[in-house]
Amino acid sequence: MTSFKRARSEEQRVERRRQILDTAAAMLAEMPASQISLNALSRRACLAKSNVLRYFESREAVLLELLTRAAWERLAAMTQALEQAVDPGKGPRERGDRLAATIADSLAADPQLCDLVSVQASVLEHNVSPALAAEHKHETHKLVERFSAIVFTHMPELGPQDAAWFARAVVMEVGTMWIYSQPSAAVLAAYAANPELAALQPDFASSLRETLEVLLAGLLARGKAH
Repeated sequence: MTSFKRARSEEQRVERRRQILDTAAAMLAEMPASQISLNALSRRACLAKSNVLRYFESREAVLLELLTRAAWERLAAMTQALEQAVDPGKGPRERGDRLAATIADSLAADPQLCDLVSVQASVLEHNVSPALAAEHKHETHKLVERFSAIVFTHMPELGPQDAAWFARAVVMEVGTMWIYSQPSAAVLAAYAANPELAALQPDFASSLRETLEVLLAGLLARGKAH
């Protein structure tokens, strides 16, 4: 481990935080978020654990900030993909299907983000201060508001309220689908030995796409009924 040099300027502090976040991101490419410990992160970043804690109040704080960063980057990529995939001249059913497929494919291309979302409520939002929890939730609120506005742009038939409901539902579905699409070694062995159980192992992208299609169809039908 290299000797620690305290960051003196604001630029140096920003760079030190970026170093820690980039290290955590690299570790996420190798292991689930649940396996990243503060000790391992500090070793990989060539910092003492106490020095990491100068910049983040806990391991969870590091991963929450990484989640926010990854979510904004994914939303930007998804926005571009939707502009190309959804033809505004098509009917609501076809636009809805393209919207669902594009969202599912975009998220499936970002396994690190999906993993972070899957442990957000159960792990990452614990062991943080009320101030940090509030900061994170405010940022999440801005993300969901932006996402719902994008959904509304492509599916104005939903109306702003149902577009916002759908955006929130996507986040919850991603967390759930990801957990069930990443079975343990023991469960994988059970699937291999018992082909009749294969239906219990969902493919993340296709399962998410189908679920989002159904949600959109239901919201559209409810809107017409009203």
